[in-house]
Amino acid sequence: MRISVLCFDVGANAAGRADLLARLLVPLGSVEVIGPARGSGAWAPLATGPIRYTSVPARCMPGFIATMTDLARRADGDLIYASKTKLASAGVGYLKRVAGRRPLLLDIDDWEVGFYLGSGFWGTAGRALNLGNPSGLPWTWLCERLTGLADGVTVASRFLQQRFGGTLIPHVRDTDEWKPGCASPAAGRRLLGVESKRVVMFLGTPRDYKGLDDLASAVASLGRSDVVLAVVGAGADSEAGRRILARCPHAALVPWVPFDQVPSLLSAADVVAVPQRETPATVGQVPAKIFDAMALGRPVVSTRVSMIPEILDGCGLLVEPGNVSGLADAIRELLGDPARAEALGARGRVRCVERYSFQAARRALFPLIGRVMAPR
Repeated sequence: MRISVLCFDVGANAAGRADLLARLLVPLGSVEVIGPARGSGAWAPLATGPIRYTSVPARCMPGFIATMTDLARRADGDLIYASKTKLASAGVGYLKRVAGRRPLLLDIDDWEVGFYLGSGFWGTAGRALNLGNPSGLPWTWLCERLTGLADGVTVASRFLQQRFGGTLIPHVRDTDEWKPGCASPAAGRRLLGVESKRVVMFLGTPRDYKGLDDLASAVASLGRSDVVLAVVGAGADSEAGRRILARCPHAALVPWVPFDQVPSLLSAADVVAVPQRETPATVGQVPAKIFDAMALGRPVVSTRVSMIPEILDGCGLLVEPGNVSGLADAIRELLGDPARAEALGARGRVRCVERYSFQAARRALFPLIGRVMAPR
């Protein structure tokens, strides 16, 4: 079987979810990720991975009509799997479902319209009139309204399941490949330049709602010269990097790494912090890096947002979103009690294997695909 996974921007971090879906589907046949890109192809952290990518030029309206036509022609799989409710992914998928009679699965891992609701009435109203951007609010809203055209839906969180229905497929990890001892902590520490220090790590795209400002302030408030904040995903010369260094001057910043280097970096962390804030953009979101840390048996400190409390129940420490002092206290607690930190990491690893592994996801996903592909 040939499967075409549609991604609305293969050159950015949106490709992360599409890549995960593609890797889950590899046992079923030939899988390709297809989508527009403004750069030179696949998102850099994934470019050397095992999944095949095909990109087409990204355009604004009305030139985007040609992009959609090109994408529809290239998406020639026996099954179309569209990642996110965006015009370049879901929109092309709807076209293939209606005009091409191809079975369509739709994956929703974020409440995309929620990203546009944090700028007040006039900001949202202005964005609602932006028809020139294919990834803008009006086209995204339309793609959310048309989810019933899909033959099946998968979602990444409970909130999204309540809103759109479908089968829950979290941001799972290959726990056979990613496991404690699979990578060298020393190599990660050398890359970070923090060989002799305790490491509090954030790994991911530095969006405002990720709570990096809160984390930088929390680590700085510890007042410990033997503890360093390591941020993987923000360079020192970026806007996010400058904000972090203003709050925590001795932070170690790495702009990005290939995905296959992530285990070495996370293995070097004494604490993995995921300080998600509570916003319209995050009510349905679960940061994928929680599962990275759990797969590798690393202790996690996070916030009570979306389904994070369910995921980390008994496997990590939770604080209220935006509570800098609470975040600092949780980090201090784990740094001061290595035995407890190790126990939390071990329990997280067990839960990841049971609920958030490739095997667990395939047990839910493959029967759905079987139903979608059954003769009508």
